[in-house]
Amino acid sequence: MKHATLKTALALGLATTLPLAGGGATAQEPAAVPALTYADLADLAGGAELVLRAEVKKQVEIEPERAPNVPPQQVRLYIEAETQTLLAGSSPVGESLKYLVDVPRDSRGRAPKLKKKAVLLFAKPVAGQPGALRLVAPDAQVLWDEATEQRLRNVLSQLVSRSAPPQVTGVRDAISISGTLVGESETQIFLETAGGDPVSMTVVRRPGQTPQWGVSWSEIVDQSARPPAPETLEWYRLACFLPGSLDRSAVLSDTPADMARAQADYRFVMEQLGPCPRNRS
Repeated sequence: MKHATLKTALALGLATTLPLAGGGATAQEPAAVPALTYADLADLAGGAELVLRAEVKKQVEIEPERAPNVPPQQVRLYIEAETQTLLAGSSPVGESLKYLVDVPRDSRGRAPKLKKKAVLLFAKPVAGQPGALRLVAPDAQVLWDEATEQRLRNVLSQLVSRSAPPQVTGVRDAISISGTLVGESETQIFLETAGGDPVSMTVVRRPGQTPQWGVSWSEIVDQSARPPAPETLEWYRLACFLPGSLDRSAVLSDTPADMARAQADYRFVMEQLGPCPRNRS
């Protein structure tokens, strides 16, 4: 029976092509899996055609010689599961699922027991193989808990919203202009996006006041635009994908003072956005 199951796993066309998982625990002391952050969930969901909750019904360990790219502290499993809830996706999905996943070994160096456990899956369907899934990353099977699913549902609702912001890929250019009063200025930073959609950030400084900044997701550069709230898709697009510093070649200002202010205002924005924490390997 095990050999028949292995043939099924090999028929998925995944056993030698599943990408390597980075890092991981040792066989003696596997590290505890940290909670997924907003960025972790958005990364996984953004690359998936299907996001669903399933219950593992069967697991079979793939022999190391058939999975040579799996590090020794991990093990590749062939999983048969039952769909519980489709959280997102336009592709049809049946009740029975099968896929391959790499997971850390337990403290005894063995594969963890997943049977009867609920998992969240981020995947794409395998063409011509009903029920077969290809996970979008080696760690795209996540043990289910109610809190993680609720946070994931929040991410998914933002991703599919009509007003979802575009993917930011970098900075196109920036310009800073001083005002008529000492200490008054405005800096505009125009961003590159995957689809060419206009996005800009504005930093306004006035004498004796805290600098104000905001982001506009349209062609209108608006001084009244506000910063994105943390752990929203708008925040994620900026904090997680903008470069850490503004390249001098992107600054269109003429004077050294204007160029220096443009770079300082960009640093101010990045400080206000804060870091983009990720806990995935």
